[in-house]
Amino acid sequence: MENSLMFIDGAWVEPDSGEYFPVLNPATGELAGSVPNGGYAEAVRAIDAAHLAFADWSAHTAEERAEYLMTWHRLIMQNLDDLAATLTMEQGKPLAEAKGEIGYGAKFIEWYAEEAKRVYGSTIPASARNKRVVVLRQPVGVVAAITPWNFPAAMVTRKIAPALAAGCTVILKPAEQTPLTSIKLYQLLEQAGLPKGVANLVTGDAVLIGKAFMEDSRVRKITFTGSTEVGKLLMKQAADTMKNISLELGGHAPFLVFDDADVESAVKGVIASKFRNAGQTCICANRILVQEGAADRFIALFKKEASALKVGNGLEEGTVIGPLIDKAGYEKVSLHVQDALAKGAHLVCGGEGFHQSDEEDAGYFYQPTVLSGVTADMRIMQEETFGPVAPVVTFKTEEEGIRMANDSVYGLAAYVFTESLSRAIRVGEKLEFGIVGINDGAPSTAQAPFGGFKESGLGREGGKEGIESFLETKFMSIGI
Repeated sequence: MENSLMFIDGAWVEPDSGEYFPVLNPATGELAGSVPNGGYAEAVRAIDAAHLAFADWSAHTAEERAEYLMTWHRLIMQNLDDLAATLTMEQGKPLAEAKGEIGYGAKFIEWYAEEAKRVYGSTIPASARNKRVVVLRQPVGVVAAITPWNFPAAMVTRKIAPALAAGCTVILKPAEQTPLTSIKLYQLLEQAGLPKGVANLVTGDAVLIGKAFMEDSRVRKITFTGSTEVGKLLMKQAADTMKNISLELGGHAPFLVFDDADVESAVKGVIASKFRNAGQTCICANRILVQEGAADRFIALFKKEASALKVGNGLEEGTVIGPLIDKAGYEKVSLHVQDALAKGAHLVCGGEGFHQSDEEDAGYFYQPTVLSGVTADMRIMQEETFGPVAPVVTFKTEEEGIRMANDSVYGLAAYVFTESLSRAIRVGEKLEFGIVGINDGAPSTAQAPFGGFKESGLGREGGKEGIESFLETKFMSIGI
């Protein structure tokens, strides 16, 4: 197996140190690939390249930039099976999910290829006869994108596509656990003929690479998806050079099921939300809030459906829940379950995990788990679990359900299941979350803005809003 390389200034390069780090298959512990252990110096060279390329790339017409993006989109769809296999091998999610992610990620490229042509300015009536007032939208400059391990394809395209469409140049730092999908996406981006220096890829030490990004005033924007703790640190560091910053951070999504809900539909929705990617998504249902009148029916059907989900290697046919990303992730899930049971929660199904690899940091699986009788003092109700565990809590009134749902420092996604249109609108408007799925357990789509309230982040990705933060607004007053 050949070592992978970094992509800087249009060339595939080795790390200065000559060191590489292994990427393990989280299901088996087998070596998925070896990736350059780059650092500060490589990041600076990538910034140099992006800065040099910016003047020409930003001068390209919108149609020219759109054509590069559409070529990249076509190449991705032509190589969907290969990309999905790589994604599953390094991240663990079932192959069907991986294919879905590749297609979903490609949609962002298609969307922003179209949006590149819709970056409009404006003219404003002047206050004097001999003046004209014009507003322009121009690219912000060099962008540093930092992506997480749970969606190694979609989080890359969701950041890079609008940046390139806007006329920015970019440097990508993918997660150390899942860089191989990013590298393949960049190989296809190179095939699309993108001019050198426009898109760069640096792998390795997150602290050193991040230090270069944050210190260099030529990096005008940071776009990051990850934990709230790291997001807050980046926000503080960005202040020194007043960088534009977008943050998509943690979540603790409530899933509200009212008495008048279609219970079968609600269970299908919570299965789709909770157990996708083994519960390792920022918008997955973390707190299942069920009105008392529907609780018994909901829990009985939820138990039946959750117990039937197959756990295993994502490359094996029929697998629905793959491995947890590493030992630390597994231990957090186990701790949350043990804490809940110790404090009086009832185990409806699941509740056990297993390790099946000689590697200490891979091969960790956890059964789909449903807990009832959960209370607010349990850790699972306060912290994001990031695993296939669903705590069910009951509530009496609509007002109580809304209060419980909003009782969190996070505000990324929420879900509401009800057959009442009035209630859906009423509750949806009162929820303090950036995304609300109403009778929909999978609301994400390229053409809609994705982002959260409170400590779940700043800015939006996707939709027409997603290109806005890659643009500066310039007002010109012209005397005639």
